[in-house]
Amino acid sequence: MSTNKESWGSRVGLVLAMAGNAVGLGNFLRFPVQAIQNGGGAFIIPYLVCFLLMGIPLLLVEWSMGRYGGKFGHHSTPFIVDAMDKRPFWKYIGVFGIFTNLAVAAYYCYLESWTLAYIWHSLTGTFHGMGSSEVASFFGQYVDVSSSTTGIPYEAVIFWLLCLALNTYFLSRGLQGGVEKVAKVAMPLLILFGIFLVIQAISIKAGQNGAINNGTAGLNFLWTPDFSSIWSPKVWLAAAGQIFFTLSVGMGSIQCYASYLKAKDDIALNAMSAGWMNEFVEVVLGSSILIPIAVGYLGIDTVVEMTKNGGLGLGFRTLPYLFEQWGPTLAALSGMFWFGLLFFAGITSSLAMGTPFVGFLQDEFNWNRERAAWLFGLVILLMGAPTVFFFEYGVFDEYDFWAGTFSLVVFAFAEIVLFAWVFGMEKGWAEINSGADIKIPYVYKYIIKYITPLLLGAVFFSSLPNVWNQITNKTIYEQIAVAKAANDVQKLSFLEDSILFVNGSRILLLLTYLGVALLVAIAYRKRMQKNTLL
Repeated sequence: MSTNKESWGSRVGLVLAMAGNAVGLGNFLRFPVQAIQNGGGAFIIPYLVCFLLMGIPLLLVEWSMGRYGGKFGHHSTPFIVDAMDKRPFWKYIGVFGIFTNLAVAAYYCYLESWTLAYIWHSLTGTFHGMGSSEVASFFGQYVDVSSSTTGIPYEAVIFWLLCLALNTYFLSRGLQGGVEKVAKVAMPLLILFGIFLVIQAISIKAGQNGAINNGTAGLNFLWTPDFSSIWSPKVWLAAAGQIFFTLSVGMGSIQCYASYLKAKDDIALNAMSAGWMNEFVEVVLGSSILIPIAVGYLGIDTVVEMTKNGGLGLGFRTLPYLFEQWGPTLAALSGMFWFGLLFFAGITSSLAMGTPFVGFLQDEFNWNRERAAWLFGLVILLMGAPTVFFFEYGVFDEYDFWAGTFSLVVFAFAEIVLFAWVFGMEKGWAEINSGADIKIPYVYKYIIKYITPLLLGAVFFSSLPNVWNQITNKTIYEQIAVAKAANDVQKLSFLEDSILFVNGSRILLLLTYLGVALLVAIAYRKRMQKNTLL
C-alpha cells in the first residue's frame, strides 16, 4: 500500500503552483523573440487560436487525467494512463511523463543556475564599468567551466550545485511544506519584479542615459502586425510550439499535480485560472521588458539581428550592460529583479519536474518523500553533468530538442488520443465537469475529440523532417564541409568532437527512458503478484 497521502493545502496554493509550473524562462526569453520573428502583433492571432484549440483542451485533459488517476492512488503518468486503459503498452507511453521531466530538469536546472549567478554579479557590481562586448563575453567565460570569471574556480559548477541543492531541499519538504510554499512566495514576487521592470522599460526617454528611442518604441515594434505572415505554416508551427513551452503540457507534471486533488475538487476553474495567469505573465509582462529595453538602447535593426539567435543572448549577454546605463544603484536593483524574476520562474517549473518521479517512487516502492527527492537530485546531478561540462559541444541543445521539444509533442498526441478516443469522450467530458465551479462551453467536447488531435497530429508529422535532420547531424556535417573547404583544422576537430558528445548524450537519454521503463515494469509485476496473493 502506498504511503503517499499528500494533498494540497489550499486552492490558491494549487493554482499558484500550477501557474508556476507553466510560467518558466520561456515566458520572458522565448515568447517576445518568437513574436518578433513571426509577424509581431499578427503572431498573437495564431498564438491565441492555438491556445484556445490546443492549449486549453490539453490543460483540461491533463487535469482530468491526473485527478482520475489520483482516485486510484496513482501520482505518475505510467499508472495514471494504465487506470484509463489496461492495455500494457499505454504504461510505456506513460513513461514519457517521468522521462521528460528528468531529462528537461537535467539541463533546465543548469540554465536556472545562471540566474542565481547573475543575481550575485548584479548585486556585487561585476558589470559596472564593463563595455557591451565585455558583458557579452562574460557569459561565454562563465559557461566555460574551466575558466574563472571573478576569481572563483569552477563558478558555473558551484552555482549549478547550489541550484540543485535548493530544488532537492524544497522538493523533499513535500507539496504543502515545499512546493506550495515556494509558489506562494515566488509567483507574487515574480509579478512585482516584472511590474517594476515594465515601468522602467516604458519610462526610457530618447537622449537620456544613452537611449536612442523611447521605451514605447520597443512595444510598437514588437506589436506592429505583419498580417502577411498569418498564413505561413511556419508561423502556426511556431505558435503551436510556444503553447507547449509556455503551458508545460505533454510533460506529465500537470497530471501529477492534479492527482493530489480530491475526487470532487474542481479542475475546470483551476485549469482556466492557471492557464490564463500564465498568459498574462507571458503576453503582458514577458513582452514588455526584454524587447522594449533593448530597442530603446540598441535600435530596431540591431535587435532584429540579435533575436536571430534567440532570447538567451539578449537576456544574459545584453541586458546587464543596458541596466548599467541607469546608474550603479538602479542597475544592481534591476539586475536583481530581472534575474530574480527568471529564477522564480525557473524554480517553480523545476520543482514541478521533480514531483512525478518522487510520486512514482512513493507510490510503487513506498519510499518516503525525503529519500525520493534526494534520489531525484542525484539523477539530475548525473544526467545534468554533461550539459555543464560539455555545454559548448551541443549537449545542452540536444537535451532540449529530444526532451524539451519532441517528447512533449509525442506524449501530448498520445494522451489526447487516449482520453478522447480510448477512454471515451463521454466519460472524459463527465470527468472534466465533475465538481466544476464553472460551465465549460459544450463546443470543447468536440474540440477535444476532433480538432485538438488533428492539430497535434499536424505538429507531430511536420516535425519529423527536423527529427531526421537531428538524427543525421545534418547541421554539424554542413559545418564540417565548410571547415574542410576553409582548411580550418581547429574548427574541424571541434565539430568532430561535437558529434561524439551529441551521440553520447542521445545514448544517455535513451538509457534514461529504458531505465524508467524498467522501473515501471518492476512496479507492475509487484502489483500483479500482490493481486494474485489477494
